[in-house]
Amino acid sequence: MYAKGDPRATLNTAAAPASAATSYKGASYARFYAEAPQHEEASGRTWYARGQNLVIAYSEAEAGMVLEAETVDEYAVLVPFAGTSATIEAAGGSETLNGPAIAFVPAGPSRIEVTSGGVVVRMITTLNEAVVALCSNASAYDTPDPNVAPFQPWPAPEGPPRIRAYDADVPDEPGRFGRLFRGQNVMINFFKDSPPRDTSRMSPHHHDDFEQYSLCLKGSYIHYLRWPWTTDLSAWREDDAEECKAPSVAVITPPAIHTSRSMDPGGNLLVDIFGPPRADFSAKPGWVLNAADYPMPDTAD
Repeated sequence: MYAKGDPRATLNTAAAPASAATSYKGASYARFYAEAPQHEEASGRTWYARGQNLVIAYSEAEAGMVLEAETVDEYAVLVPFAGTSATIEAAGGSETLNGPAIAFVPAGPSRIEVTSGGVVVRMITTLNEAVVALCSNASAYDTPDPNVAPFQPWPAPEGPPRIRAYDADVPDEPGRFGRLFRGQNVMINFFKDSPPRDTSRMSPHHHDDFEQYSLCLKGSYIHYLRWPWTTDLSAWREDDAEECKAPSVAVITPPAIHTSRSMDPGGNLLVDIFGPPRADFSAKPGWVLNAADYPMPDTAD
């Protein structure tokens, strides 16, 4: 259910009924501001939290901090704020991100050096077990979510593996929803700073079979979730109305009906993350800003 004028009202999935689930996994909330980091050194701190398919690694870095990884597949990097810079080295090449910017880093060894301090966020699949082990909620998915579809990466871009970097400071365009970028494993919707939400224009909706990671980078949000009833009363879940300040991530599980409310008069910044990319968003012409680089699967609608 979307308010009049919301671009998502044109999606083929907008009016789809909730899936016939028989049991539900609750949402997961990682409030980094209220938790000790999983890694801390003189040059910065990093928090790790997971869903079923992705790990969110949130770093507050000083200049000189180095983030190294050896991944089995492509991962995404977000430098959300102006004034932060980071140089990525991978697959025999390098790219410098000047925030706000997004990059997709190929499998194998990689190195990120923060050259001007600030926030750096990495989005890595849970196929990377060493990263999963670092998460504050590492065991939360020992029992998988039965309603999340099996993870399938999207097709690789043409040409040899390389870092693909994008300026995320993109102006709004009528009819386009947010600022969407996709790789093989991750889709990022990088919204703009927003005031408190008009509560007469909420957007309750659901996803049949995929998670949404809502990363709060500024201000605060209340995440409202409601799970459909089943014939088994013991499977019913209480509604959620969870306030999460910056920095935090909410992992919203399907098929919960959900919507989020920005709260802070000083501004709010949310990033929605999906793994793998969303077919419905990708099918909308002009919505995915780097669509020319990353092909859709033949089976995507």
